[in-house]
Amino acid sequence: MTAPPEAPAPHPSPAPPGPPWALLAELTHACPLRCGYCSNPVELIGRSAELSTDQWSDVFRQAGALGVVHTHLSGGEPLLRRDLPALVAAADGAGLYTQLVTSGVGLGERRLAELTGAGLRSVQLSVQHADPAAAEHIAGARSFAAKERAARLVREAGLPLGLNAVLHRGNLDDLDALVRLALDWGADRIELANTQYHGWAARNRAALLPTPAQVERARARATRWRERLGGTPELVWVAPDLVDATAKPCMGGWGAVSLTVAPDGTVLPCPAAGTLPGLDPPNVRDRQLAWIWQESEIFGVFRGDSWLPEPCRGCALRTVDHGGCRCQAYALTGDAARTDPACRHAPERPLVDVLLLDAARAPHPPGYAYREGGP
Repeated sequence: MTAPPEAPAPHPSPAPPGPPWALLAELTHACPLRCGYCSNPVELIGRSAELSTDQWSDVFRQAGALGVVHTHLSGGEPLLRRDLPALVAAADGAGLYTQLVTSGVGLGERRLAELTGAGLRSVQLSVQHADPAAAEHIAGARSFAAKERAARLVREAGLPLGLNAVLHRGNLDDLDALVRLALDWGADRIELANTQYHGWAARNRAALLPTPAQVERARARATRWRERLGGTPELVWVAPDLVDATAKPCMGGWGAVSLTVAPDGTVLPCPAAGTLPGLDPPNVRDRQLAWIWQESEIFGVFRGDSWLPEPCRGCALRTVDHGGCRCQAYALTGDAARTDPACRHAPERPLVDVLLLDAARAPHPPGYAYREGGP
């Protein structure tokens, strides 16, 4: 019988780098979509375990007092919270810039008016593909018309609109159409984010992983669009670390710039950190955000660079990528303190090369394992 993975070895934890800039408020894991690339946990948090209106309002007050300036109201689908206008008002009252991160399903004219009246400042809308049938195949649900309507309503309300497209094998070849769709819908910001393989997305990794040739074609197209647009709207390319063989820092550095609060009040340095063994994530039901940010073990364990292994410790990029993603290191090696195998210098890089080779042999078009039901 294999022994369970151990917790990361203790080491001197540096002082917090200053107040966090952002709060990711995962209001619910419930969602009308079943996207194969979803990075939420395989085991979702049920509706009965979610924080109440008053508890979330207190979280926002604490966040404002701690120095947070921006909150992403996310999920799942935050529109499924009937108290969403009250939550927006609480966050706005705490001095936080509020952005709704949504599928657009359920965002009607009346609902949007309630949210803007409560203080909503911007909307980020997900889109899976420019072709309606392909988009709904990826999402596992009918949703394209609702997204198109939501984009129109947001623009009519005068709110900034961001469009987020998670890129993978099933839509990278259609990047031009995705950008044109974003322009047609009036987006102020276009985020082309290559898939991160956490949670449910790891179940679909073989179907989602693109070929290096696909990535290079899409990257060249994104570069041409960025040059053509000249910054209006802003176009962001979030690199595919596994294919690029270049590690990315976790959320700007572990415990450096943001907090994630899960639907049940668990507080994490990043959305996937709850998968790491041996660490006991604190909860806002039991502890104040300030204590969690400044004192808790899970926020300090990978802060700074004193914990770094070789070859990271002697690498010139150690202050840039901080050894890469801790959750990915754990998912691929079983040890969160190892060098992220996405990095070309990582001893375990061959693990990623095998995954890419297997994905290149997988059938196309890809089929996805969808979630059954919801929390």
